[in-house]
Amino acid sequence: MKDTSLRSKGGGGQTSQDGGNSIGPKSNLRSSFQIYSHSLKQKLRQLQMGSVPEQVNALTELNVLMEQAWSMPVYGKDLAYELCDILRTESALDIIVSNLASPNRELMKVSARLLEQSLTTSNRRQVANNGLERVVKMTCECRGDCELAQTTTGILESLFKTSEDTCASVIKLGGLEVITYWCRCNDRVTLKNCAIALSNLALYGGSENQQEMAKYKVPEWLFPLAFVEDDSVRYYALLAIGVLVSNKEIESAVMSSGTLALVLPFVDTHDPAEFAQRDMSHRHGRSPGWLKRLIPVLSSRREEAQALAAFHFVMEAGIKSEQGRIEVLYDIGAVEPLKWLASTPNRVASKLAGQALKIIGEEIPHKLSQQVPLWTPADVAHWTAQVGFGAYTEKFEACQVDGDLLLRLTDQELTDSIDMACSVTRKRFLRELRDLKISCDYTSCDPSMLGAWLRGDVGEEMAQYTYQMLNTGVDRPLLPSITDQHLTTDCCINNGIHRMKILAKIEELRTMARSRSSVLFDSPDGPGPASLSGSRAPIDVFISYRRSNGSQLASLLKVHLQLRGFTVFIDIERLRAGKFDESLLESVRQARNFIIVLTANSLDRCMGDEERKDWVHKEITAAIESGINIIPLIDNFRWPSPETLPEDMRNVCYFNHVRWIHDYQDACVDKLERFIRGETNPLKFCSPAIVSSGTSSNSPHGNSVVGRNESVSSPISQVPPQSSSLSTSGTKVISSSSSSSATTPNKGVTTTTTAFAGPNSPPYRRAQSLAAADSIDIEDSPTTTPS
Repeated sequence: MKDTSLRSKGGGGQTSQDGGNSIGPKSNLRSSFQIYSHSLKQKLRQLQMGSVPEQVNALTELNVLMEQAWSMPVYGKDLAYELCDILRTESALDIIVSNLASPNRELMKVSARLLEQSLTTSNRRQVANNGLERVVKMTCECRGDCELAQTTTGILESLFKTSEDTCASVIKLGGLEVITYWCRCNDRVTLKNCAIALSNLALYGGSENQQEMAKYKVPEWLFPLAFVEDDSVRYYALLAIGVLVSNKEIESAVMSSGTLALVLPFVDTHDPAEFAQRDMSHRHGRSPGWLKRLIPVLSSRREEAQALAAFHFVMEAGIKSEQGRIEVLYDIGAVEPLKWLASTPNRVASKLAGQALKIIGEEIPHKLSQQVPLWTPADVAHWTAQVGFGAYTEKFEACQVDGDLLLRLTDQELTDSIDMACSVTRKRFLRELRDLKISCDYTSCDPSMLGAWLRGDVGEEMAQYTYQMLNTGVDRPLLPSITDQHLTTDCCINNGIHRMKILAKIEELRTMARSRSSVLFDSPDGPGPASLSGSRAPIDVFISYRRSNGSQLASLLKVHLQLRGFTVFIDIERLRAGKFDESLLESVRQARNFIIVLTANSLDRCMGDEERKDWVHKEITAAIESGINIIPLIDNFRWPSPETLPEDMRNVCYFNHVRWIHDYQDACVDKLERFIRGETNPLKFCSPAIVSSGTSSNSPHGNSVVGRNESVSSPISQVPPQSSSLSTSGTKVISSSSSSSATTPNKGVTTTTTAFAGPNSPPYRRAQSLAAADSIDIEDSPTTTPS
């Protein structure tokens, strides 16, 4: 029988209606501990001496007790830590760990749940020294068990904040593979555990384990986590990527994942204080050891990482202030790095660092604008001291070097005017100046956005040449006329490789300009696939999706395809403002394949959109007009009647599609890969009349499109594919995508449905008659599957 003593007593054990607990003033913490510890020890005696059913009952009640302790505001963490100490000193922790190998599933489950709640710092160390292999083995054996997903990922989340050696051992035993596996699930608690686990591993693992994370494609798996419509999941995923990008050895792998680009949109749209209140995991703040590991990220060379670290310290400053423990930030050495960051030109990070300093009562230092061309000599002097060249500050002031002159300084001028005689010192200074040029905001003198073109189209490092090109009169409209001599002589770009990269992008602009002229004068019906072939970049897949409910699936699909070696374009700018960027149309045309992610009601806004105002409509139309390979991917989606869609996009209804089944992700991606590689052809159009779209009343998975050119979609677990070819006059009309015996499980997604099982079925006869007709009005075709 469950012990109700905690509920019958006053003080800390009384549970409020909203699920929280109250233990009153800090002076009552000890009395609350006495109540909880007494009940805890009673349950431990039952655990140590009882039968298996009694142990299960005791562990269940211990779980309830620990949940109550952790949920108490302000002092819940202190109370829970003391209770966890009792578990360790009374040898209960050893029993809990040994139960993880029990053949009794209930005993294993409740033990795992209690272990997840009990992994405080000291308990983690004990598990790491005695029982780590058994614990991680249990998480590996339960991979795929959705009932235990939250618990197993929660355990790994805690183990990853023990030490570098423990992190390495957990990775070796398969713990990181478990986390990356669950990154593809839909459960928010599990996803949050995964995100926190990866951020812990990034912080505690050290450089070598961070390199292991890159080998396991963690930067890629963080991308779908950063797309989840849950701020806590997104935050910890972005925190992990911010820590990883600070490691120069894996910076390239992190950058190629695309996840880092999601950091600043998140920081710009969230208030640290409000976020800390909403996120339960921040209720008590982070430990000094955890925070100390985050401090180096404040000095990262990436502004995104700096911004996210500063965001977290604003939250911690508020929490520590409420707790009366702001001295923690001084003890771990966070204040001076925050002062340094607050004075940098990093717009977002400096503002956040200033907020953190203000909360703890520190004076905010002089702040530098990100628009370096507008700097005064005093700003330049401050910057030189900040980057470690304080010995030359007086020289810069004496020469009245402002922002304009700073951006144009040469090696010779540093020698002659600033008396920087040491060549190595000059190299160090020019390296800092190069980084400043790359991060600089040139909007005050760059109306044509030349800097944005250099940064975005040519490469981030090329932004260092923005100011010297602007000073010679170069703007974006002039780019097609620029030659190598211009770049060398006028713009003083001495690096030949960099000139080659810039000229290659300029040549693409010339090619596109010629293509548009050809389309304008020679092809009134619009560009075909060949007209843009000269400017097509090697993008394998463009993923289009509806932001409201398709972003998570689109981001997950991106990772699956990237892990199979495809280059993938997905527009992350929609997360910033939801605005359509016309340059996306060019990206659509540059792709070889166009995957449209169709989630519930995702084409509703296209209906009646004759003016192409909807961005999904625009992207689909651009793909159709360009003649690229179009592959619809449907998830809980019902095809609308083709007549309800604008004529310019109506053909999207007539392509073979792939149905997304979340529990069979690899099989779905297998089918997509065959479409992309051309092994299955989704591009051949049927006559529109052959297509009927609707929902099979017998299918629990939504609509099954009948009459598509290659095959008919149905869930993976449905009927195996049958070899069925319907033809008239030698023309193949409908066939299965592959042939296999009835006993072979289908590894693809698109299969033949039972509706085509025999030649007398209505769909079969319908397809035969339609194939024999020369032309049939689409209005004559049914919009639902015949039964």
